[in-house]
Amino acid sequence: MNLPSPLARLRAIPWKNPLVLAAVGGVVLIAAVVLFFLFRPGGLVSGGEAYEYLQAGRAPMRVTLREGAIIQPEHRLNVTPPIAGRIDSVAVLNGDLVKQGQILGWISSTNRAALMDAARAAGGKEIAFWDDVFKPAPLIAPLDGRIISTAVVPGQVVQAAQAVFTMSDHLIVQSNVDETDLKSVWVGQEVEITFDSFPDMVLKGTVHDIAYDATIVNNVTTYLVNIFLTETPTLIRSGVSANVFLIVSDRKDVLQVPTDALTPENEVLVVPGKGETPILRKIEVGATNGQFTEVVSGLDEGDWIARRAFALQRAKKGGFSFLAPGGKKKDQDKDKDKKK
Repeated sequence: MNLPSPLARLRAIPWKNPLVLAAVGGVVLIAAVVLFFLFRPGGLVSGGEAYEYLQAGRAPMRVTLREGAIIQPEHRLNVTPPIAGRIDSVAVLNGDLVKQGQILGWISSTNRAALMDAARAAGGKEIAFWDDVFKPAPLIAPLDGRIISTAVVPGQVVQAAQAVFTMSDHLIVQSNVDETDLKSVWVGQEVEITFDSFPDMVLKGTVHDIAYDATIVNNVTTYLVNIFLTETPTLIRSGVSANVFLIVSDRKDVLQVPTDALTPENEVLVVPGKGETPILRKIEVGATNGQFTEVVSGLDEGDWIARRAFALQRAKKGGFSFLAPGGKKKDQDKDKDKKK
């Protein structure tokens, strides 16, 4: 079977048909517009490269250090009975706040438990007599705090060294900070804390102390940082995972440019004038929050800079945009006319 050649297929197209002529004309027009915007002087592509034009400006800048963390009691204390015996009653629940000296429960010694069992078996006045003569021992809270764990129930036999309650004085946030980030952490530093389990909750706190002794795990050196909460909601529990944002700096009027407009050598493409090709200029930079970088010197507020196409594509996270800078350049000219 002989197939027609490509040239023969082209000849077979009814070129005089108005619909065919309209379709071809539309394709040609679109191609012409795209080429015009790509390669016109001062357009999207200058010297074979694509740019986005923007101005250096002033805005607030907050620099934070993010670390993983966990909620833990600052001091965890096990309450043990003064004697071996049997638990008579428990007077508190998990989560209760208690005061130092408060009775948490009662325990009968081994001898009292045996006598009370015999009195109950005998019945009558024996129970009241031995209950009055042989008193149970109280389980007393050694400090102010919260009951975070109860390990016994009434009737359970325990030993003198066995933990029956676990208390904590108050909950704190503990974070292991890498040694390379330690320069950005100090006592009294303000901190914001968020939780994966409670996405809408943001707590505030301050750094209380930084460990002097390092912890080394898998050849990574970290230091334990304890953070005290300004307020501890009842939702927070010991062992809850958290994210801490240590506020390194928080300023309101900072001259800055997008970080992805800078080269690794801290150079930026400066636009000298309308329709001119951007030129590299080295600037002095300061703090950065990742998205924006502070300009210490080398640029003034309102200076126009250009961002290369690869940075533009990365900033927009996919998809190329035909961004015509003509409007922005006109605004730049208007600003210059106003200054004049």
